[in-house]
Order: sequence, then structure tokens, then C-alpha cells
Amino acid sequence: MNRRFHKMHGLGNDFVVVDAREDGFAFDAAGARAVADRRTGVGCDQLIVVGPATGADVSMRIWNADGSEVEACGNATRCVAALVGRDCTIDTPGGLLRATLTGEGVAVDMGAPRFGWNEIPLAYAMDTAAMPVGWGPLETPFAVNVGNPHVVFFVDDVEAVPLDELGRGIETDPLFPERINVNIAQVIDRRTIRSRTWERGVGLTRACGTGACAVAVAAIARRLADGPVTIHLPGGPLAIDWTPGGSILMTGPATHVFTGELDAELLRA
Repeated sequence: MNRRFHKMHGLGNDFVVVDAREDGFAFDAAGARAVADRRTGVGCDQLIVVGPATGADVSMRIWNADGSEVEACGNATRCVAALVGRDCTIDTPGGLLRATLTGEGVAVDMGAPRFGWNEIPLAYAMDTAAMPVGWGPLETPFAVNVGNPHVVFFVDDVEAVPLDELGRGIETDPLFPERINVNIAQVIDRRTIRSRTWERGVGLTRACGTGACAVAVAAIARRLADGPVTIHLPGGPLAIDWTPGGSILMTGPATHVFTGELDAELLRA
């Protein structure tokens, strides 16, 4: 049978969202790839399934466009809260998240960042605040897990970095056994940062919510910025606030584009 879905996005980071709270629905990697294909499917960066939960209002599972399942997605979390239509708790593989509807969109408590080399994880121990590694012009990244793993490189000009050429090699480097999301960041002033993200399993993206969180945490930890910080992504701005030792608060929009049906033949592709 066909399956109803919602097309949604957060600053251009787009999703196919299936609401399975009333009747369970399972995707596998092949089904996720078929739906995400922009030529023969619906097209999206991630496929999201919203389901029932124990100890939370709803659950959220996330598949990247390449069929890999991941722990967290900040932009998708805001979209799930907007779909639910009220303040809610969301159980994800990366932890329990709390979302609040605001006049600016949705605010999400993303939990506390993790900095241990084995929490990213890395293949071996090293200083995650200034990793002694580099790829071409990108050197000495900051590594952090904000529900999923990220590295952040601070650069003079984010537009001058060929992230489309460097991103995949960094993502799949053996140093990162679970692959890695790659962010480049340019500090404009202590409250403003420009950023671009290569998202694991997706590629270049117009916005990455967890990437914006990682950038803000890295900048504040390195004393390059003060919270709250506005992170300007290609798709628009996100507001990120974090105090060392506390949780990350992300605030931004969530947009519903249209509702449709997934053809049963597509799901069997």
C-alpha cells in the first residue's frame, strides 16, 4: 500500500518525514536510498520516521540519502516538533531531545557536547580540541560529538575552501571509524560565524543543525566567540547558545512544503 509522507525542510536541509505513530512502518537502507533519490524518488537529504516512544512523546529515526542510519539531525528535530505541533520530547538514537515551539520557529535542547576521543569516536587517542592532523589546506580541527560526530576547521574564508573536493576524503578517513561530518567556519565577530558543512552520507548541504551546534561549541571552547552565536549557513541563520558544562540550545525555522504519498513500488525498489 502507498504511504503518506510530509516534505519538510530546515533552512534548505530537506526531509521526507513519515508519521508512523499510529501504525508502525519500517524502512531499510535500500528503501531510504530509493525515496531520497532526487531523480527517481521524492528527493531529500534525510528520510525521517516518527514513531511512538516509551519515556518520550515521540521517537525519531534518521536515514541519510546513502541509506546509512544516523544518530541525530538538528534540522529534522525541529521539523518533527513542528509536525507534532506542540512542545515535546523526542527519543533519538543520539539521546533524548526537548523541543519548544517559539516565535522564531523551534528551540531544541540538544544535550551536552562530548569531547573524549573515544566519544567522537576517533581510531586512537589524541587532543580533540586541536587535532594534530590535516587534509590539504584544512588543519588542526576541533572534534566534538553533539549527538553525532563532527570536526570543525576554522578558516579565513569559507567560500575559498573546496569543500566539495575535500569533504568525502575527510569523512571516510580511517581516523574516523564511524565516518565524520566536516564543517568549515569563518569567525566574523564574537557573535557571528559563517559555516559550511559536508554531511556524512549526504555531501554538501545547505544547512546542518548539529553542524551549527558543533561550530558554536568549537568557537566558544577556543574562545573565539561568545554565546549566543548566530551561525550563518548557506540556507540561512541558526541561533546557538552554549555555556561550557551545559547543554546546547539551537533555535531556528522548520518549514512544511507539501504532503504526498510514497508509491508502494518505490519502497520495494
